[in-house]
Amino acid sequence: MAKDPRGRKALTVRPLRFAAAMATAGLLLTLTACQDDGADRADDGRAPIVAPGRPGEKSRTLTPEQAAKAKPDDSPNAADHSYVQRMVEHHRQALTMSALAPERASADPVKRLAERITAAQKPEIGAMQKWLARHPAPSAGTGGPSTGHDHGHAQDHGSMPGMATEQQLKELTDARGADFDRLFLTLMTAHHEGALTMAGEALAGGNNLAVEEMANEVVATQSAEIHRMRAMG
Repeated sequence: MAKDPRGRKALTVRPLRFAAAMATAGLLLTLTACQDDGADRADDGRAPIVAPGRPGEKSRTLTPEQAAKAKPDDSPNAADHSYVQRMVEHHRQALTMSALAPERASADPVKRLAERITAAQKPEIGAMQKWLARHPAPSAGTGGPSTGHDHGHAQDHGSMPGMATEQQLKELTDARGADFDRLFLTLMTAHHEGALTMAGEALAGGNNLAVEEMANEVVATQSAEIHRMRAMG
């Protein structure tokens, strides 16, 4: 694994599985009827679907049903649900911390950083909540659907890496000026590093492409902000 200039192991963003997924699906392409008044259409009038073969292999013509079965299964698993549920709470704490900056920070770069964090993470929370609504996790012991808000491990905020303690949040709330700037950068850097840890777990153990996209976005955005905060500190 690569290391950054400080000697720390750097989290490598795993490329999206779209390329692999599309290859598995055979790069399914729907042909339009363009020759001999529909001669290329199937007997039932539906356009055939061509799955290009691998290098050196011939293409295959599939029915819509066969094409649907050829698509990769990206059904959310426990790692996907855990990541989204926990990251909603993780992001909410970042918003709470950032909301303190306008009145307490003395350095303009710190204020601008807090604005960027809010602008990025607030919409991400909305996207994650929509994902949870579309993919409710099974309730423990019942097998029934759950929105995730009552999931046990999602409520155990202290177990999430990078989360500030209640005492640290109080100290940040009470701080002003340069003291606030230093504490904000310290706590937010740790918070972001925790988010990278959680994203790495989702990328390693998850199965859903949408969650993978969200995790990769967190890695890209928050890695850049960590470098910025270290330079500011």
